[in-house]
Amino acid sequence: MIKNAIVVGGGVGGLACATALAREGVAVTVLEQAPEIAEVGAGLQISPNGLAVLRALGLEGGLSRRGAVQAQAVVLADYKRGAQVARLDLTRLHGQRYLFVHRADLIALLAQAARQANVSVELGRKVSAVVPGDVPQVRFDDGTSVRAEVVICADGLHSVGRQAVSPGPRAVFTGQVAWRALVPGADMPPEARVTMAPGRHLVSYPVRDGAFTNLVAVQERDSWADEGWHHKDDPEALRAAFADFGDPAQALLADVKEVSLWGLFRHPVADTWARDNVALVGDAAHPTLPFLAQGANLALEDAWVLSRCLLEDSLQTGYQTLRKPRAARVIEAASGNAWKYHLPNGPVRQLAHLGLALGSKLMPGLMMRQFDWIYGHDVTKDGKR
Repeated sequence: MIKNAIVVGGGVGGLACATALAREGVAVTVLEQAPEIAEVGAGLQISPNGLAVLRALGLEGGLSRRGAVQAQAVVLADYKRGAQVARLDLTRLHGQRYLFVHRADLIALLAQAARQANVSVELGRKVSAVVPGDVPQVRFDDGTSVRAEVVICADGLHSVGRQAVSPGPRAVFTGQVAWRALVPGADMPPEARVTMAPGRHLVSYPVRDGAFTNLVAVQERDSWADEGWHHKDDPEALRAAFADFGDPAQALLADVKEVSLWGLFRHPVADTWARDNVALVGDAAHPTLPFLAQGANLALEDAWVLSRCLLEDSLQTGYQTLRKPRAARVIEAASGNAWKYHLPNGPVRQLAHLGLALGSKLMPGLMMRQFDWIYGHDVTKDGKR
Protein backbone atom coordinates (compact mmCIF):
# COMPACT_ATOMS: atom_id res chain seq x y z
CA MET A 1 0.00 0.00 0.00
CA ILE A 2 1.26 3.48 -0.86
CA LYS A 3 2.10 5.98 1.88
CA ASN A 4 1.73 9.28 0.04
CA ALA A 5 0.14 10.71 -3.09
CA ILE A 6 -0.32 13.98 -4.93
CA VAL A 7 -3.60 14.83 -6.67
CA VAL A 8 -3.45 17.48 -9.39
CA GLY A 9 -6.85 19.17 -9.58
CA GLY A 10 -9.45 20.00 -6.94
CA GLY A 11 -12.57 19.01 -8.87
CA VAL A 12 -15.06 16.18 -8.33
CA GLY A 13 -12.78 13.26 -9.24
CA GLY A 14 -9.67 14.65 -7.57
CA LEU A 15 -11.31 15.45 -4.24
CA ALA A 16 -13.21 12.14 -4.13
CA CYS A 17 -10.04 10.13 -4.80
CA ALA A 18 -8.05 12.18 -2.26
CA THR A 19 -10.68 11.58 0.42
CA ALA A 20 -10.92 7.84 -0.26
CA LEU A 21 -7.14 7.45 0.01
CA ALA A 22 -6.68 9.69 3.05
CA ARG A 23 -9.29 7.78 5.01
CA GLU A 24 -7.11 4.69 4.58
CA GLY A 25 -4.06 6.41 6.01
CA VAL A 26 -2.42 7.73 2.85
CA ALA A 27 -0.88 11.21 3.14
CA VAL A 28 -2.50 13.13 0.29
CA THR A 29 -1.82 16.60 -1.08
CA VAL A 30 -4.26 18.22 -3.53
CA LEU A 31 -2.76 20.85 -5.84
CA GLU A 32 -5.31 23.29 -7.25
CA GLN A 33 -4.36 26.15 -9.57
CA ALA A 34 -7.31 28.35 -8.58
CA PRO A 35 -7.04 30.62 -5.54
CA GLU A 36 -9.92 28.76 -3.91
CA ILE A 37 -11.77 25.45 -4.20
CA ALA A 38 -14.99 26.63 -5.80
CA GLU A 39 -17.34 26.14 -8.72
CA VAL A 40 -20.00 28.58 -9.86
CA GLY A 41 -23.00 28.70 -12.10
CA ALA A 42 -23.60 25.11 -13.10
CA GLY A 43 -25.82 22.15 -12.31
CA LEU A 44 -24.97 18.46 -12.31
CA GLN A 45 -27.03 15.31 -12.55
CA ILE A 46 -25.85 12.65 -10.11
CA SER A 47 -27.26 9.32 -11.26
CA PRO A 48 -27.34 6.18 -9.07
CA ASN A 49 -23.92 4.95 -10.26
CA GLY A 50 -22.24 8.18 -9.13
CA LEU A 51 -24.34 8.45 -5.98
CA ALA A 52 -23.13 4.97 -4.95
CA VAL A 53 -19.61 6.40 -4.58
CA LEU A 54 -20.82 9.40 -2.57
CA ARG A 55 -22.78 7.01 -0.36
CA ALA A 56 -19.69 4.85 0.21
CA LEU A 57 -17.83 8.02 1.23
CA GLY A 58 -20.62 8.87 3.68
CA LEU A 59 -21.62 12.00 1.76
CA GLU A 60 -25.08 11.21 0.42
CA GLY A 61 -26.86 12.81 3.37
CA GLY A 62 -24.69 15.90 3.18
CA LEU A 63 -25.59 16.36 -0.45
CA SER A 64 -29.29 16.26 0.39
CA ARG A 65 -28.77 18.83 3.15
CA ARG A 66 -27.13 21.14 0.61
CA GLY A 67 -30.28 21.36 -1.50
CA ALA A 68 -30.01 18.41 -3.88
CA VAL A 69 -33.29 17.79 -5.68
CA GLN A 70 -34.46 14.18 -6.04
CA ALA A 71 -35.44 13.74 -9.66
CA GLN A 72 -38.74 12.13 -10.58
CA ALA A 73 -38.53 11.99 -14.36
CA VAL A 74 -36.89 12.97 -17.61
CA VAL A 75 -39.42 14.60 -19.93
CA LEU A 76 -38.78 14.78 -23.68
CA ALA A 77 -40.74 17.63 -25.26
CA ASP A 78 -41.26 19.18 -28.69
CA TYR A 79 -40.06 22.74 -29.12
CA LYS A 80 -43.01 24.38 -30.88
CA ARG A 81 -45.66 24.15 -28.18
CA GLY A 82 -43.62 22.51 -25.45
CA ALA A 83 -45.86 19.44 -25.71
CA GLN A 84 -44.61 16.27 -24.01
CA VAL A 85 -43.35 13.58 -26.36
CA ALA A 86 -42.27 11.00 -23.79
CA ARG A 87 -41.64 10.66 -20.07
CA LEU A 88 -38.93 8.49 -18.51
CA ASP A 89 -40.05 7.64 -14.99
CA LEU A 90 -37.01 7.80 -12.68
CA THR A 91 -39.04 6.41 -9.79
CA ARG A 92 -38.69 3.05 -11.56
CA LEU A 93 -35.00 2.88 -10.63
CA HIS A 94 -35.70 0.19 -7.99
CA GLY A 95 -35.17 2.40 -4.96
CA GLN A 96 -32.12 4.15 -6.42
CA ARG A 97 -31.98 7.93 -6.25
CA TYR A 98 -31.21 10.34 -9.06
CA LEU A 99 -30.26 13.85 -7.92
CA PHE A 100 -29.96 17.33 -9.40
CA VAL A 101 -27.25 19.32 -7.61
CA HIS A 102 -25.42 22.60 -7.94
CA ARG A 103 -21.80 21.89 -8.83
CA ALA A 104 -20.56 24.34 -6.19
CA ASP A 105 -22.45 22.44 -3.49
CA LEU A 106 -20.93 19.10 -4.48
CA ILE A 107 -17.43 20.61 -4.64
CA ALA A 108 -17.88 22.23 -1.21
CA LEU A 109 -19.05 18.91 0.27
CA LEU A 110 -16.11 16.99 -1.21
CA ALA A 111 -13.61 19.66 -0.12
CA GLN A 112 -14.95 19.52 3.44
CA ALA A 113 -14.68 15.73 3.47
CA ALA A 114 -11.12 15.90 2.14
CA ARG A 115 -9.99 18.34 4.80
CA GLN A 116 -11.69 16.31 7.53
CA ALA A 117 -9.67 13.31 6.29
CA ASN A 118 -6.48 15.39 6.74
CA VAL A 119 -5.91 15.98 3.04
CA SER A 120 -3.55 18.92 2.52
CA VAL A 121 -5.00 21.35 -0.03
CA GLU A 122 -2.59 23.79 -1.68
CA LEU A 123 -4.24 26.58 -3.69
CA GLY A 124 -2.80 28.76 -6.42
CA ARG A 125 -0.42 25.99 -7.56
CA LYS A 126 -0.02 26.15 -11.33
CA VAL A 127 1.38 22.84 -12.59
CA SER A 128 3.55 23.07 -15.69
CA ALA A 129 4.54 19.41 -16.08
CA VAL A 130 4.17 15.95 -14.59
CA VAL A 131 7.13 13.57 -14.92
CA PRO A 132 6.35 9.84 -14.50
CA GLY A 133 8.94 7.63 -12.83
CA ASP A 134 9.74 5.45 -9.82
CA VAL A 135 9.02 8.56 -7.74
CA PRO A 136 7.05 10.85 -10.10
CA GLN A 137 7.53 14.60 -10.05
CA VAL A 138 5.19 17.57 -10.35
CA ARG A 139 6.74 20.79 -11.64
CA PHE A 140 5.32 24.27 -11.15
CA ASP A 141 5.42 27.44 -13.21
CA ASP A 142 7.67 29.09 -10.62
CA GLY A 143 10.40 26.48 -11.17
CA THR A 144 9.82 24.51 -7.98
CA SER A 145 8.75 20.86 -7.85
CA VAL A 146 7.42 18.16 -5.52
CA ARG A 147 7.45 14.37 -5.55
CA ALA A 148 5.27 11.55 -4.25
CA GLU A 149 4.91 7.80 -4.66
CA VAL A 150 1.91 8.36 -6.93
CA VAL A 151 0.62 11.38 -8.86
CA ILE A 152 -3.08 11.40 -9.74
CA CYS A 153 -4.00 13.78 -12.54
CA ALA A 154 -7.58 14.98 -12.20
CA ASP A 155 -6.90 18.21 -14.04
CA GLY A 156 -9.66 18.13 -16.62
CA LEU A 157 -9.94 18.67 -20.36
CA HIS A 158 -6.55 20.29 -20.83
CA SER A 159 -4.73 17.93 -18.50
CA VAL A 160 -1.00 18.49 -18.08
CA GLY A 161 -0.74 14.93 -16.80
CA ARG A 162 -2.31 13.42 -19.90
CA GLN A 163 0.48 14.87 -22.01
CA ALA A 164 2.93 12.84 -19.92
CA VAL A 165 0.92 9.61 -19.70
CA SER A 166 -0.92 9.33 -23.00
CA PRO A 167 -0.34 12.10 -25.55
CA GLY A 168 -2.51 11.69 -28.59
CA PRO A 169 -4.47 13.43 -31.34
CA ARG A 170 -6.04 16.82 -30.79
CA ALA A 171 -9.70 17.18 -29.97
CA VAL A 172 -12.14 17.56 -32.88
CA PHE A 173 -14.97 20.10 -32.94
CA THR A 174 -18.33 18.32 -33.03
CA GLY A 175 -20.19 21.06 -34.90
CA GLN A 176 -22.09 21.98 -31.74
CA VAL A 177 -21.88 24.74 -29.16
CA ALA A 178 -23.58 24.96 -25.78
CA TRP A 179 -24.79 27.76 -23.55
CA ARG A 180 -25.12 27.33 -19.78
CA ALA A 181 -27.10 29.53 -17.41
CA LEU A 182 -28.84 29.54 -14.05
CA VAL A 183 -32.31 31.06 -13.83
CA PRO A 184 -33.51 32.05 -10.33
CA GLY A 185 -36.98 31.35 -9.03
CA ALA A 186 -38.21 29.32 -11.98
CA ASP A 187 -40.31 26.98 -9.77
CA MET A 188 -39.72 23.92 -11.96
CA PRO A 189 -41.01 20.43 -11.04
CA PRO A 190 -38.37 17.82 -10.02
CA GLU A 191 -37.65 16.63 -13.52
CA ALA A 192 -35.15 17.14 -16.32
CA ARG A 193 -36.89 18.56 -19.36
CA VAL A 194 -35.26 18.03 -22.76
CA THR A 195 -36.90 20.26 -25.36
CA MET A 196 -36.00 18.95 -28.82
CA ALA A 197 -35.82 20.91 -32.08
CA PRO A 198 -34.17 20.53 -35.50
CA GLY A 199 -30.46 21.09 -34.90
CA ARG A 200 -30.95 22.19 -31.29
CA HIS A 201 -32.09 21.11 -27.86
CA LEU A 202 -32.49 22.65 -24.44
CA VAL A 203 -32.14 20.86 -21.08
CA SER A 204 -33.53 22.34 -17.87
CA TYR A 205 -33.82 21.05 -14.30
CA PRO A 206 -34.07 22.49 -10.77
CA VAL A 207 -31.19 22.79 -8.28
CA ARG A 208 -30.81 24.08 -4.71
CA ASP A 209 -34.23 22.92 -3.50
CA GLY A 210 -35.79 24.37 -6.64
CA ALA A 211 -34.57 27.93 -6.05
CA PHE A 212 -32.78 27.89 -9.44
CA THR A 213 -33.22 26.17 -12.78
CA ASN A 214 -30.09 24.97 -14.54
CA LEU A 215 -30.23 25.55 -18.28
CA VAL A 216 -28.06 23.97 -21.01
CA ALA A 217 -28.84 24.86 -24.62
CA VAL A 218 -27.08 23.12 -27.52
CA GLN A 219 -27.02 24.28 -31.15
CA GLU A 220 -25.42 22.84 -34.26
CA ARG A 221 -23.25 25.31 -36.17
CA ASP A 222 -20.30 25.41 -38.52
CA SER A 223 -18.22 27.87 -36.54
CA TRP A 224 -16.82 26.95 -33.15
CA ALA A 225 -16.27 28.56 -29.77
CA ASP A 226 -13.28 28.02 -27.51
CA GLU A 227 -13.53 25.15 -25.09
CA GLY A 228 -14.11 26.00 -21.45
CA TRP A 229 -16.82 26.82 -18.96
CA HIS A 230 -16.50 30.55 -18.49
CA HIS A 231 -16.66 32.29 -21.86
CA LYS A 232 -19.29 34.96 -21.36
CA ASP A 233 -21.89 35.50 -24.07
CA ASP A 234 -24.79 37.86 -24.63
CA PRO A 235 -28.12 36.37 -23.41
CA GLU A 236 -29.72 37.89 -26.52
CA ALA A 237 -27.60 35.58 -28.69
CA LEU A 238 -29.03 32.60 -26.79
CA ARG A 239 -32.58 33.90 -27.10
CA ALA A 240 -32.15 34.54 -30.82
CA ALA A 241 -30.95 30.98 -31.41
CA PHE A 242 -34.06 29.56 -29.68
CA ALA A 243 -36.58 32.23 -30.63
CA ASP A 244 -39.01 29.73 -32.17
CA PHE A 245 -39.33 27.70 -28.94
CA GLY A 246 -42.65 27.87 -27.12
CA ASP A 247 -43.30 27.87 -23.39
CA PRO A 248 -42.14 26.78 -20.87
CA ALA A 249 -38.72 26.99 -22.56
CA GLN A 250 -39.35 30.52 -23.85
CA ALA A 251 -40.25 31.78 -20.39
CA LEU A 252 -36.99 30.39 -19.00
CA LEU A 253 -34.94 31.96 -21.79
CA ALA A 254 -36.57 35.33 -21.14
CA ASP A 255 -35.24 35.28 -17.57
CA VAL A 256 -31.60 34.54 -18.43
CA LYS A 257 -29.38 37.39 -17.20
CA GLU A 258 -25.90 35.85 -17.58
CA VAL A 259 -24.79 33.01 -19.85
CA SER A 260 -21.58 31.24 -20.84
CA LEU A 261 -20.88 29.66 -24.22
CA TRP A 262 -18.43 26.93 -25.18
CA GLY A 263 -17.68 24.71 -28.12
CA LEU A 264 -18.23 20.97 -27.76
CA PHE A 265 -15.24 18.89 -28.78
CA ARG A 266 -14.81 15.15 -29.15
CA HIS A 267 -11.72 14.02 -27.26
CA PRO A 268 -10.49 10.46 -27.75
CA VAL A 269 -10.40 8.25 -24.68
CA ALA A 270 -6.78 8.03 -23.53
CA ASP A 271 -4.92 4.96 -24.79
CA THR A 272 -3.04 4.69 -21.50
CA TRP A 273 -4.54 5.63 -18.12
CA ALA A 274 -1.58 4.92 -15.85
CA ARG A 275 2.17 4.89 -16.47
CA ASP A 276 5.13 4.88 -14.11
CA ASN A 277 3.08 5.80 -11.03
CA VAL A 278 1.06 8.56 -12.72
CA ALA A 279 -2.68 7.98 -13.26
CA LEU A 280 -5.48 9.89 -15.03
CA VAL A 281 -8.96 10.46 -13.57
CA GLY A 282 -12.17 11.84 -15.07
CA ASP A 283 -11.93 14.25 -17.99
CA ALA A 284 -8.15 13.91 -18.03
CA ALA A 285 -8.66 10.32 -19.22
CA HIS A 286 -12.01 10.48 -20.99
CA PRO A 287 -13.82 13.78 -21.60
CA THR A 288 -17.46 13.16 -22.48
CA LEU A 289 -20.08 15.19 -24.28
CA PRO A 290 -22.97 16.30 -22.02
CA PHE A 291 -25.70 14.20 -23.62
CA LEU A 292 -26.04 11.49 -20.96
CA ALA A 293 -25.07 13.63 -17.93
CA GLN A 294 -22.30 11.19 -16.99
CA GLY A 295 -19.17 13.36 -16.72
CA ALA A 296 -19.21 13.77 -12.93
CA ASN A 297 -20.52 10.25 -12.41
CA LEU A 298 -17.70 8.67 -14.39
CA ALA A 299 -15.19 10.78 -12.45
CA LEU A 300 -16.62 9.48 -9.17
CA GLU A 301 -16.43 5.90 -10.42
CA ASP A 302 -12.82 6.44 -11.51
CA ALA A 303 -11.91 7.92 -8.14
CA TRP A 304 -13.25 4.96 -6.20
CA VAL A 305 -11.70 2.28 -8.42
CA LEU A 306 -8.34 4.06 -8.58
CA SER A 307 -8.21 4.41 -4.80
CA ARG A 308 -8.90 0.67 -4.39
CA CYS A 309 -6.21 -0.21 -6.95
CA LEU A 310 -3.66 2.00 -5.21
CA LEU A 311 -4.47 0.57 -1.80
CA GLU A 312 -3.99 -2.93 -3.22
CA ASP A 313 -0.87 -2.08 -5.25
CA SER A 314 -2.55 -2.88 -8.56
CA LEU A 315 -2.38 0.48 -10.31
CA GLN A 316 -0.45 -0.68 -13.36
CA THR A 317 -2.37 -3.93 -13.83
CA GLY A 318 -5.88 -3.14 -12.65
CA TYR A 319 -7.07 0.42 -13.04
CA GLN A 320 -7.20 0.81 -16.81
CA THR A 321 -8.49 -2.73 -17.32
CA LEU A 322 -11.35 -2.10 -14.92
CA ARG A 323 -12.32 1.36 -16.11
CA LYS A 324 -11.51 1.94 -19.76
CA PRO A 325 -14.10 -0.36 -21.44
CA ARG A 326 -16.95 1.06 -19.36
CA ALA A 327 -15.96 4.68 -19.82
CA ALA A 328 -15.54 4.21 -23.56
CA ARG A 329 -18.99 2.63 -23.83
CA VAL A 330 -20.69 5.44 -21.90
CA ILE A 331 -18.90 8.12 -23.91
CA GLU A 332 -19.87 6.49 -27.19
CA ALA A 333 -23.50 6.38 -26.08
CA ALA A 334 -23.39 10.05 -25.08
CA SER A 335 -21.82 11.06 -28.39
CA GLY A 336 -24.58 9.29 -30.28
CA ASN A 337 -27.40 10.88 -28.32
CA ALA A 338 -27.42 14.37 -29.82
CA TRP A 339 -28.81 13.35 -33.22
CA LYS A 340 -31.87 11.86 -31.52
CA TYR A 341 -32.68 15.28 -30.09
CA HIS A 342 -31.85 17.22 -33.30
CA LEU A 343 -33.89 15.43 -35.97
CA PRO A 344 -35.09 17.73 -38.78
CA ASN A 345 -38.78 18.36 -39.32
CA GLY A 346 -40.37 15.70 -41.48
CA PRO A 347 -41.51 12.05 -41.49
CA VAL A 348 -38.42 10.67 -39.71
CA ARG A 349 -38.87 13.07 -36.80
CA GLN A 350 -42.59 12.33 -36.61
CA LEU A 351 -42.03 8.56 -36.57
CA ALA A 352 -39.26 8.80 -33.99
CA HIS A 353 -41.40 10.91 -31.67
CA LEU A 354 -44.36 8.58 -32.14
CA GLY A 355 -42.15 5.64 -31.16
CA LEU A 356 -40.96 7.47 -28.06
CA ALA A 357 -44.51 8.38 -27.10
CA LEU A 358 -45.82 4.82 -27.49
CA GLY A 359 -42.88 3.29 -25.67
CA SER A 360 -43.23 5.72 -22.80
CA LYS A 361 -46.95 5.08 -22.47
CA LEU A 362 -47.16 1.34 -23.16
CA MET A 363 -43.78 0.07 -21.91
CA PRO A 364 -42.48 2.54 -19.31
CA GLY A 365 -40.46 -0.14 -17.53
CA LEU A 366 -38.73 -1.19 -20.74
CA MET A 367 -37.92 2.45 -21.52
CA MET A 368 -36.06 2.72 -18.23
CA ARG A 369 -34.33 -0.67 -18.44
CA GLN A 370 -32.30 0.55 -21.41
CA PHE A 371 -30.29 2.57 -18.85
CA ASP A 372 -29.71 -0.28 -16.40
CA TRP A 373 -26.15 -0.82 -17.64
CA ILE A 374 -25.34 2.79 -16.73
CA TYR A 375 -27.32 3.46 -13.56
CA GLY A 376 -27.11 -0.04 -12.09
CA HIS A 377 -23.32 -0.15 -12.18
CA ASP A 378 -22.02 0.10 -8.59
CA VAL A 379 -18.21 0.19 -8.32
CA THR A 380 -18.38 0.05 -4.51
CA LYS A 381 -20.17 -3.28 -4.10
CA ASP A 382 -17.62 -5.74 -5.38
CA GLY A 383 -14.43 -3.96 -4.46
CA LYS A 384 -12.81 -2.90 -7.74
CA ARG A 385 -15.11 -2.84 -10.76
